[in-house]
Amino acid sequence: MENKFNISELVCTRISHDLIGNIGAFSNAMELLEDDDNDITFINESHQMLKNISSVLSSRLKFFRLVFGITNSNLEKIDIIETTALEYLKTLNPNAQTSLSLCPVEGKADFNRVLLLAVMVGAEVLVRGGKICITAEDGFIKVKSVSDAPLSTLKIKDMQRVINGEKVDNQAQYVALYYLQMMGAELNITFDKEFCLTIK
Repeated sequence: MENKFNISELVCTRISHDLIGNIGAFSNAMELLEDDDNDITFINESHQMLKNISSVLSSRLKFFRLVFGITNSNLEKIDIIETTALEYLKTLNPNAQTSLSLCPVEGKADFNRVLLLAVMVGAEVLVRGGKICITAEDGFIKVKSVSDAPLSTLKIKDMQRVINGEKVDNQAQYVALYYLQMMGAELNITFDKEFCLTIK
C-alpha cells in the first residue's frame, strides 16, 4: 500500500491532470479574445467557451476539495454532497451523461468522504456514460456502475491489481482506491455485465 507521501503525490498528480487541460484552454481563449480582429460572433462564442470551462474548473475544484481537503462542515451536508458529486460527473463527459444514486448521511463527514471517493471509482469504468448506484447497509458500501456501452475492462483489471497490492501504470488514475486503502477500507471488485466495488 502507498505511504502518505506517495498518496500526496498521487493526489496532486490526479488533481493537476484533471485541471490542466481546461486551464490551458481557458488561457488560449483569453489570448484569442485579446486579438482586436475578432468579430462579434467569435467573441460571443469565446465568452460561452470561457463560461463552460470556468464551470468545469469550479465543479472539479469543489469536488476535490471535499474529497481530499481538510474535513469541513460541507462534508456533513447531504444537499452539498449530492450537488457536488453530480456537478463533478457532468464535467467528465458532457456528451454522455452519468446519473447517480447516492446515500449521504447528514452530519457524517467521514462516511460522506468515502461516498465521494466511491463516485470517482464508479465513474472511472464508464466509457460513454451510464449509471452509478451507491448503497450502504450492514457496514458495507456498494458501488455499482452500469451502462448500455461496454465498461472499461482495462481499468477494472488495473483496479483489481491495485486492490491486490500489485503495481500498475498511471497510479494517479486510481488515487481514490489508494486513498480508501489508506483510510483502512477493505475493498473487493466483481465484474460481469456490471461493475461492483464493495467497501467495508
